[in-house]
Amino acid sequence: MNSNLKFDFIVNKTNNTVNVKREFVANLELVWEAWTNPEILDQWWAPKPYKTRTKLMDFREGGVWLYEMFNTDSEKQHECHWCKNDYHRIEHQKNFSGLDAFCDENGTVNTDMPRTLWTNTFTENAGITSVNIVAKYDSLADLEKIIEMGFKEGFTMALENLDQYIETQFKLRKQNKTSNNARVSSYLNFDGKTEEAFLFYQSVFKTAFLGKGIERFGDIPASEGHPPVAEEIKKMVIHVELPITGNHILMGTDAPKEMGFTLTKGNNMHLCIEPETREDADRLFHELSAGGNITMPLQDMFFGAYFGEFSDKYGINWMINFQNK
Repeated sequence: MNSNLKFDFIVNKTNNTVNVKREFVANLELVWEAWTNPEILDQWWAPKPYKTRTKLMDFREGGVWLYEMFNTDSEKQHECHWCKNDYHRIEHQKNFSGLDAFCDENGTVNTDMPRTLWTNTFTENAGITSVNIVAKYDSLADLEKIIEMGFKEGFTMALENLDQYIETQFKLRKQNKTSNNARVSSYLNFDGKTEEAFLFYQSVFKTAFLGKGIERFGDIPASEGHPPVAEEIKKMVIHVELPITGNHILMGTDAPKEMGFTLTKGNNMHLCIEPETREDADRLFHELSAGGNITMPLQDMFFGAYFGEFSDKYGINWMINFQNK
């Protein structure tokens, strides 16, 4: 996790609660989806070497999520834990609560183990989404048992998986631009077809890829606090740049559903302006976004860029990205 992002973990033995506040450099829609879509939850909810596998999920008030956490080590796959979450209250993209329990594969609760009453609240400010989590237990003994089982360490590891996509993407973009000269590019997102599309564009324009060529999620080494990406997306493209006619640059990346992205025609392309100065970035952002919809305010980001996103009043998507070399 980047040290600039808030992560509070407070054990309150008076109220038998664990209070967690965690920030993510992502919009509210993406983070909410990551907590409520079983395909995405399966990618990050369990700390390594465990992985989550959903048996069933009905995300509604009165619904249930039944899932297994199993050891990915081939010699230890017999090590598994079944859990279920009974959903109590849901306000879309605001909060939800549910009662979690250890159980068997049919959902029969193990009454010898503590149950966790989760209340998760989501807010967004300037492109940063905060998740406020309250985990409440019936007794102090239950709380202490969960802590002894490594709740803090495991939950911390699981939450760190959600940081990885955005951080890696922008590191690669900075790597391929080596000067402050202004540049305009078109940024394209695909649902797993970036390589196919860019090989087609390359065959048409007869140009060479910039930098290291086609770079994949699996090429990125894990850094401290950021475990390797899921096997399902390792071969997908994290970044590629191709010059075309008139020195225009096409950039592209896969936006996998496992990371919470939903692509539709019209939202998968941005015009990306990389101005020469911070002042130019401010002017372009504020003038172009007038009357439009700002999806990420222009701000200093932890990956070193002064960056913002918006749709203008005509519905065209833009990125402003100033990198001070």
